Amino acid sequence: MTVATSRVSAPAAVTGKGAGPLLRAWRERRRISQLELALRAGSSARHISFVETGRSRPSEEMVLRLAEHLQVPVRERNALLLAAGHAPRFPETPLADPALDALRDGMERLIQGYEPYPALVVDACYTVLAANRGIAMLLEGVPDELMAPAPNAMRLTLHPRGLAPRIRNLREWRGHLLAQMEREIALHRSDRLRALYEEVSAYPVPEEAPVAEPDEPVPYFALPMRIEHEGRILSFVSSISTFNTPMDVTVAEIAIETFLPADRATTKYLHTLVG
Repeated sequence: MTVATSRVSAPAAVTGKGAGPLLRAWRERRRISQLELALRAGSSARHISFVETGRSRPSEEMVLRLAEHLQVPVRERNALLLAAGHAPRFPETPLADPALDALRDGMERLIQGYEPYPALVVDACYTVLAANRGIAMLLEGVPDELMAPAPNAMRLTLHPRGLAPRIRNLREWRGHLLAQMEREIALHRSDRLRALYEEVSAYPVPEEAPVAEPDEPVPYFALPMRIEHEGRILSFVSSISTFNTPMDVTVAEIAIETFLPADRATTKYLHTLVG
């Protein structure tokens, strides 16, 4: 498994006004009232108000409790702690560090065990950290400049010299990916992710994307990616997995995406490729 060493964006800058404005922004983003947040966190609406206006400095325990109920990403929890005058709680261990050997080995076994179906591991900015042979098969013919030094899954998929010309329902799949990125930008407030979004959303889209009727009905339960490979149309539905209760920023921002065949023809073809 190839491990990329690049890191995702740094925590949101601390404004110098304390944790209150940051907590209020997260509460409003989640559309939760002060009273509702207080009930969830075992506090009072008065205390939440004092914290948000800076009249009360929250303890480390309170910051973490509020962040948990507001579903604040791990990286941003460190930013909240810093803004409240506390030390960061969650380390950011490089993926190549020996401390994460078990994690890397587990992900490698997972994506290799998924073969011949495609699977890959990405970080919060969609940098490809690892991929199996199913992904390599789909990427055949993609130019080297898109593959190195740290390939990006969104760029590989939507770039006019990447997979985009071979995706037969490009407009639908592109819309799905851009909407996914918009949700991530709202959640993580990452400048790097926003820059990536602006780049890939500006890629040209054909006036009329190629259309081919599938051999079987398109599954209604999930939007498939329909992609051409050596004259055949393969159909996949995507699933994304993350780690539960991560205690490290790096681990919190890792996602494993797997592509499941959406029809029997795709399944048969992939198994034929591996004999």
